[in-house]
Amino acid sequence: MGRLDGKVALITGAGGGMGRVAAELFAQEGAKVAVVDLAEHPDVVAAIAAAGGEAISLAADVTDSSAVEAAVAATVAAFGGLHVLYNNAGVSLPDDDGPTNTPEPTWDTTMAVNVKGVWLCCKAGIPAMLDSGGGSIINVASFVAHVGAATPQIAYTTSKGAVLSMTREIAVMYAARGIRVNALCPGPVLTPLLAQYLSDDEKRRRRLVHIPMGRFGEAEEMVKGALFLASDDSSYMTGQSLLIDGGITAAYTTPEAAE
Repeated sequence: MGRLDGKVALITGAGGGMGRVAAELFAQEGAKVAVVDLAEHPDVVAAIAAAGGEAISLAADVTDSSAVEAAVAATVAAFGGLHVLYNNAGVSLPDDDGPTNTPEPTWDTTMAVNVKGVWLCCKAGIPAMLDSGGGSIINVASFVAHVGAATPQIAYTTSKGAVLSMTREIAVMYAARGIRVNALCPGPVLTPLLAQYLSDDEKRRRRLVHIPMGRFGEAEEMVKGALFLASDDSSYMTGQSLLIDGGITAAYTTPEAAE
């Protein structure tokens, strides 16, 4: 018996990276999955079907309210409800830097996807979840919502702090109505999003030195935390931040950093 048997999950940014890992794992655990990304990804649906799961692929820009509403409606039409909303879609742009030299369009795009996108998905998804008897919302924030980033990325860090605050607000509003809302806060994970910052050994070292475990996280390690939040195993948990960061936020420094 899977931990998500009988549940319908909508996952944004599910075409690759942590989103795809989540889509495949959630399906393995019994969920019917709506794979949502900017473009359709029939390859993800095919992989899920080959493993015995059930999924649909939907194209939606999370910054477009009409597209998000259509994705939620298509999910409910296909599977009869919505129980898990996994707001995973996000961007981290290469020219995101300090407060004085980050381009304004970079700030605007980051906020549109990482903050407005999460809000629009909740705005469209919550009514469907209420109609389905409640469920779990997982908003992907980041460890940088708790500490400043070692490498300046003002727009990204600010956006993830906003996601964490939004998570708490929505959690309080819907706790008595059967919807739990938690934030997943990954540390540095080996995905294409992080790879753009690891183009040389020096950049890699600057990030690794802050991780007490001495390595980057794997997508599956983060997604298993999301599975816990999506499942009834976390039935008394809402408004919280689940940090899976290799010890970064617990450490003032590390022996290597002090040398």
